Amino acid sequence: MKKHLIIAAVIIAAFAAAIGSFAAFSPQSRTSTINAEPAADAQPVRPSSHRLTQPEKSELTVVEFLDFECEACGAMFPVVERLRQEYGDRVTFVARYFPMPGHRNAEPAAHAAEAAAQQGKFPQMYRKLFTAQKSWGEAQAPKAATFRGHAEQLGLDMKRFGAALQDRRTAERIRIDQRDGLALGVQGTPTFFVGGVKVSTPVSYQEFKTLIENQLAR
Repeated sequence: MKKHLIIAAVIIAAFAAAIGSFAAFSPQSRTSTINAEPAADAQPVRPSSHRLTQPEKSELTVVEFLDFECEACGAMFPVVERLRQEYGDRVTFVARYFPMPGHRNAEPAAHAAEAAAQQGKFPQMYRKLFTAQKSWGEAQAPKAATFRGHAEQLGLDMKRFGAALQDRRTAERIRIDQRDGLALGVQGTPTFFVGGVKVSTPVSYQEFKTLIENQLAR
C-alpha cells in the first residue's frame, strides 16, 4: 500500500510539472511575463523611435509594436513594406520593439536590430530579420550566430555590433518600447496605431490601404 502511494505521488508531481510547463509557455501567458512596467508617460511614438520612412511633410503616422519572431508579424511584413513603398512620401511608418517572452529568440533579435540601429542600419536589419524569419523563428536553440551573420552581410562594424549587444543601454532602449506598449494596451503582436489610435490588425493589404486612405482624406 505504501509503495502504491509513493508511485501515485510521483505521477501526480510529474503531471503537475507538465501542467506548469504548459502554462508557462502557452500563448495566453506570454504577455504577463514581460520584464517591464507600463510607462507613466506612454506615447505611441517618441522622437527616438525608429522610422522606416521620413516624408518631408508627413500627413499620418503608422506605428507597429512588433516581435521579430512573431509569425503574424512576419505575415504582415510584406503588407507593411508594400504600403511603405506606396505611401512613404506621405506617411511615417514606425517600428517599435515588443518581444514576447514565449519566443526564445525574440529578445536577441531585437538586440540585433537595435545594435544595427546604432550604426544607422535599423531598416536593413529590420528587413533582414523578417525576410529570413523562417530560417530562425520558433527555434529552441539560440540564434545569436544567425544574427551576427546578418550583421556581417549588412557590412556592420562587428566590434561595435558586439559591444552594443552587451551594452545595458541597448536593453533599456527595447524596454522603453515595451513599457510604452504595455501602458497603451498592447497585449500581443503585431499591434498597430494609426494616427495615434490603436486599431484592430488589418487582415489584408486592401483593408490596411483603405484605413490609411480614410485617415488621409480627413
